[in-house]
Amino acid sequence: MRSSLRRPFAGITALVMLAGCSTQMGRIGADDGRDACRAYVVQLDSTGDFYGEDIVRGAAIGAGTGAIAGGLLAAATGRRGSDILAGAAIGALAGGVVGGVGGYIAARQRQSQDQGGLVQAVGGDLRNENRQLDATQLAFNQLVDCRVNTANRIRADVRSGRMSRDQGLTLMSYQRDLMRRDVALAQQINQKIGTRGGEFDTAIETISPGVKGQVQARRAVTATPTTARVSAPIRIRPDAGAAEVGQLSRNESVTVSPAQGNFARVETSSGVVGYVPASSVGVRGLGTPEASVGGRGQDGEFRQLAASNIARRDNFSESVATADRLAQGQGFELASS
Repeated sequence: MRSSLRRPFAGITALVMLAGCSTQMGRIGADDGRDACRAYVVQLDSTGDFYGEDIVRGAAIGAGTGAIAGGLLAAATGRRGSDILAGAAIGALAGGVVGGVGGYIAARQRQSQDQGGLVQAVGGDLRNENRQLDATQLAFNQLVDCRVNTANRIRADVRSGRMSRDQGLTLMSYQRDLMRRDVALAQQINQKIGTRGGEFDTAIETISPGVKGQVQARRAVTATPTTARVSAPIRIRPDAGAAEVGQLSRNESVTVSPAQGNFARVETSSGVVGYVPASSVGVRGLGTPEASVGGRGQDGEFRQLAASNIARRDNFSESVATADRLAQGQGFELASS
């Protein structure tokens, strides 16, 4: 590239980077230096950028190529730097419009030579989506754990006298406000995941009808009253390493339903909602989502991949809802069950 073009294109890059930073600050707010969980907030927000793009012919991809084309066109006609920036902006707008046109499965069908190629292409997209969903879920898990553990430490410090009640109330209120903001961010990301998920659902139903119904039927369990067999910590999610939100006592009356893995979802009479080992309340966990679908060969592999994608989306949505209840309820009160 000629040296006369380098500075304008460097300007385009700088503007894009500054716009990205400004947008992120608008979503998560400025760092006031007091938030011990800030790194997890930034990480969660960063994973959410992925879901703003369409699966194949995304507006972001189209906008990127459009910006380059617009800028090159302006530069090739001998225009000045400001004109090059304007050309890039116009190209980005046009690229975004073009990139967002058309359905995902229709695009993949046009690109694929046969059914086998279609299954392979959509399967590859599902694998990539699953990796991104895992990254987003991990970031949200770490953030929620950080918030809940911070709240638990504040309670412990007030109980032990290391902190006054007034100090505890102030700090807990601050953590509650941060948690509510975290949940709002996660809800925005979840909405984008849902939009992409709708496209995947259409593709999955086109290739392997009935997969989503099987997964949902397996997860659609009825909550029933029971009595805890043993005491167990109640955790924010079905994970033995997750933060604790309460304690289940032996013989305590709870409402229970099977959850993923070897866990059960419980709700206590005081309103605490979380997860305990399924055996502690006498039920069996749901195991893995792949267990709900069968088949061998390429079709069987695709069905299992699709089932795991559906489950990942459902799990993230459920974890956001659980965090929301915690932020609105007892999760950030000094007195906790």
